[in-house]
Amino acid sequence: MKNSFKSNLVLLMTAVIWGGGLVAQKAGAVLQPFTYNGIRMFIGGLALIPVIYLLKVAGKDKSAGSSREVKRDEKEDKKNLLIGGICCGCFLCLATSLQQFGFYFETSAGKTGFITSLYIVIVPLLGLFLGKHVRTLIWVSILLGAFGFYLLTMAGKREGFRLSTGELYILLCVVAFSVHILAVDCFSPKCDGIRLSCVQFLTSGVIGIACMLIFETPVLSDILNCWLPILYCGVISTGVGYTGQVLGQKDTEPAVASLILSLEAVFSVIFGVLILKEHLTIIEGIGCAVIFAAVVIAQIPSQNKSI
Repeated sequence: MKNSFKSNLVLLMTAVIWGGGLVAQKAGAVLQPFTYNGIRMFIGGLALIPVIYLLKVAGKDKSAGSSREVKRDEKEDKKNLLIGGICCGCFLCLATSLQQFGFYFETSAGKTGFITSLYIVIVPLLGLFLGKHVRTLIWVSILLGAFGFYLLTMAGKREGFRLSTGELYILLCVVAFSVHILAVDCFSPKCDGIRLSCVQFLTSGVIGIACMLIFETPVLSDILNCWLPILYCGVISTGVGYTGQVLGQKDTEPAVASLILSLEAVFSVIFGVLILKEHLTIIEGIGCAVIFAAVVIAQIPSQNKSI
């Protein structure tokens, strides 16, 4: 019970950090999307290197099997790590770039947090294409999520049923994040999780920086003026946040862990109001509540192996 409480506390702090990360992304929207995203992702990958080193030192005394078996396993692990990291990094770059474009086109941090949380509902839906059965509760979550999304983005608009440019980018980023999660689910059992994250962040960063040089005109002074949001997302949100997720999930049930981490959306609204002076209308607030209910329902554990 004591270990579980500590793990839940670590996960809660991770959700707080990630909620603040969305606010930092919004603050970083003064830069062009590929510029901000590429730099902060690359820094995020570098931030995980000391974590990997410390974990390696801590586990040095743990060895098993013959040296030939160890070498064969290490070769296979490196292959899976490289392929998985690059693959996941490509999807991550697509998802986070779309999200940053959403911020660039004036979508609020609070709205982005709740819309992005819909990936928890979309992932099981995409599982249909992999031949997996979707539970009845997931269909309920999908309907609730769609209704909440309508309230959050379209209800009360004079132009009627129409998404803003920023909201469209965020919706596309949800789909991309869902595909990214399926890719991580495929490769994470085959290699070390933190190493996989490090490679995917570096891959995403390299692609983002390449796109920055091709499609944008980065200004060094603007980048330096945006140092705080970049470092927060790169070091705190990525390095500290991901490590907290790994440590927190160690002694917590997956359903409980995912529920606590989904509070990131709630904290994004709180920090958006406190730091960025954002506000939500009553209808938008109801939309957030409906989306959060959909996320909670989607995480109710099943008695069978269905999604």
